[in-house]
Amino acid sequence: MQAVIMAGGFGTRLRPLTANRPKPMVPVGGVPLMEQVVRLLKKHGFTEAVALVFYQAEQIKDYFKDGKRFGLKMVYQMAEADYGTAGSVKNAAGLIKGDFLVISADVLTDIDLTAAVKFHENKKASATIVLSRQENPLSYGIVLTDDAGKITRFLEKPSWGQVFSDTVNTGIYVLNHEVLNKIPEQQEFDFSQNLFPKMLAGKEPLFGYVAKGYWKDVGNIDEYFKAHADILAGRVEIEMPGEKSKKGNLWLGEGAKLDETTETQGMVCIGAKSKIGPKAFLKNSILSSGVVIGEKTKIENSIIWEKAQIGKSAKINGAIVGAEGAIGDDVEVEEGVLISDGAQIGTGARISSGVKIWPGKKVEEKAVVSANLVWGEKWNRELFTDSKVTGLVNLEITPEFVVKLGAAFGAFLGKNCTVITSRDASPVSRMINRAGICGLLSAGANVEDLRQMPIPVVRFLLKAGKERGGIFVRHALADLKSTDIVFFDQGGMDLPAAKIKAVERLFFREDFPRADWNEVGHLDFPVRVLESYRQEFLSHLDLEEIRKARFKVVIDYSFGSGSEVFPSLFGSLGIETISLNSYPDVTKFSPTEEAKTKALAQLSSIVRSVDADLGLMVDPGAERPDVVDSNGYRIEPDRLLLIVAEIFMAGQNKRKIAVPVVASMGVEEIAAKHGSSVERVGNDHLSMMKAAREDSVGLVGGTKGGFIFPEFQVGADSMFAAAKILELLAKSGKSLAELAQKIDHYHLLSNRIPCAWGKKGKVMRKLMSHSEASERQLIDGVRILGDGYWILGAPDRREAYFNLFVEAREEKKAKKLLDEYKKLVEEWQK
Repeated sequence: MQAVIMAGGFGTRLRPLTANRPKPMVPVGGVPLMEQVVRLLKKHGFTEAVALVFYQAEQIKDYFKDGKRFGLKMVYQMAEADYGTAGSVKNAAGLIKGDFLVISADVLTDIDLTAAVKFHENKKASATIVLSRQENPLSYGIVLTDDAGKITRFLEKPSWGQVFSDTVNTGIYVLNHEVLNKIPEQQEFDFSQNLFPKMLAGKEPLFGYVAKGYWKDVGNIDEYFKAHADILAGRVEIEMPGEKSKKGNLWLGEGAKLDETTETQGMVCIGAKSKIGPKAFLKNSILSSGVVIGEKTKIENSIIWEKAQIGKSAKINGAIVGAEGAIGDDVEVEEGVLISDGAQIGTGARISSGVKIWPGKKVEEKAVVSANLVWGEKWNRELFTDSKVTGLVNLEITPEFVVKLGAAFGAFLGKNCTVITSRDASPVSRMINRAGICGLLSAGANVEDLRQMPIPVVRFLLKAGKERGGIFVRHALADLKSTDIVFFDQGGMDLPAAKIKAVERLFFREDFPRADWNEVGHLDFPVRVLESYRQEFLSHLDLEEIRKARFKVVIDYSFGSGSEVFPSLFGSLGIETISLNSYPDVTKFSPTEEAKTKALAQLSSIVRSVDADLGLMVDPGAERPDVVDSNGYRIEPDRLLLIVAEIFMAGQNKRKIAVPVVASMGVEEIAAKHGSSVERVGNDHLSMMKAAREDSVGLVGGTKGGFIFPEFQVGADSMFAAAKILELLAKSGKSLAELAQKIDHYHLLSNRIPCAWGKKGKVMRKLMSHSEASERQLIDGVRILGDGYWILGAPDRREAYFNLFVEAREEKKAKKLLDEYKKLVEEWQK
């Protein structure tokens, strides 16, 4: 059987390691990563390999040549364009003679390929995907199989709520030759996105082989470090270059010279023709060929590439030194540092933790480097949570950081595009917003700054206009010491995951282009932007019905920017309003539950004292209202959803309602009563917005008070939601208090069980197996449906917890189920 090696990767997430070489040629274990793959193929009896090359292909060809010195015959196919994974293989169809195995050149693995091929043959499969169990499967494609190994479902790079198993696609496939006929020629066509789903839909024999052994996609700098830590700890079986010395766990390449006074600890690999000076100390480190280490230098937990030279008395701990890098005497390099090819570090310099020095950069003598030597700062974790970046003001979210983030977003959107920016009333938000504008302009993007404007207005303008995206800056609602930077897509929706990843890649690469002097973007301050919002707002309401009802409403604006928009809108509706906290001032707003309870109590008291029909407390972002009825009772968000569903469907509206998976089962019962239907969606705002775009959906209701009425808005808008609810109340002829008394009571309980990140996939796999015979929904977590109850289990997206939700008609039943599943989740982690 032939092997096809996918070796065309750019290695974008590994930059600057891949600035001067293709990803397959990055050293791992002292030799190019692709060599580790070639050795594995030879070990399992493969005699021929077709390498698919593209980026810096000559480096790969020059190194491997005809493959003779590696024990197999190698030929090469140069990609003419980016045809995707399957399309690239199709491009080499003339070189593939029979059934074949596909493997990536940028993975480190010791998987038993022989066993995978035998499994494929025994199952008489057309295609077999080799699977691996991973503790954190979020970055990979998850594959679900039945007990016989037949594939039942694909989930490409899921969210935690979609992690129904921990078996991921390794990118290793065993394929019958006939499968090539299913791939179109010279078209972008992917195995996981196109070919395999097509075969699954056609009920072809498509199997998954769950392999034992080690597998890691060396996709970024963190994974690169982890791969070497695993090599040094013996977690992966690979052939180390050179021969094992009698002196402990030490590997020496041909011609390597080690001074007799050198001390080594742990596993140390020294490449061919390397020279280690007197009294040097090496611990848990891998040195490629031709490396020179000076006298009394200490190197621990580090990776040193070929021909690097390190002077005397240097200290390097947990770092990477690139090829031909020159490290002077007495240099100190801290953990997580990356010194790229050809960089020069002067005598006595200190490189602080996490810094990246790009190729060819020079650091002067005795310099202290605490920021990356390209431009800008460092950020050592994922930037985004959903569609926003959150951090401590002037510690994590600094003006310098935001300039760079704005530049990354602008570079992603492209030159000459237009971006809307806006903010809340905070001086901090003004500062951060202006920094973001500078970054956008520097990338060649034009900016329309609305200054202080609520989020719903920004969404509306993006929906109505031709702008490519938007940014909104605000004090974080949960912590006033932090700032949120919210990103919007074209059309006003939250920026989706694929685009978020693209912006993150640009940010971390730090080498995206700035605009030339004559391409810098233009900054405008649009005027009268509220007129179109107000006109459309009123056009989607039955003004006569609302005016006839002569509502009296108490509104607490929570010192938010909605106070500058809401009053004129409600004045046009003929509503008598009593306003509280009706001017923007973020210093007066407190995010604590205690403060919110106090504010609601005040609202309730005023509603009763002025005999109002209801009270509204609008959050500072004007996205979600809290509601108090005429008796002063707060309508909890889950009950408010049921009330709005009732009056919406009772108005002869047969369009679907979309609600999150955690919403009450009462929604389905109300829909059934009125001859309508319910669509369940993910438990996040983006999923709600996507549902709102469907023609069949008339209302999207959240569980935190947010509502989307698709005919007007793409996202939650407390101003329009409040007006629409008043319209529905007017048409129903009933008060909010009356409706609240008539809605059935359900008992919704929840619990957060501590669960390590590495155990979440396992718990989801166990929950899937446990619920296999039950009716269930697999949307965002596993939602098990029973007679008069449901249970939802889903990993927490932000913390090391597993979340359980249970709803039942009887509280006793809900408590029993919650206790039962809590014990199961705890047991499944063992």
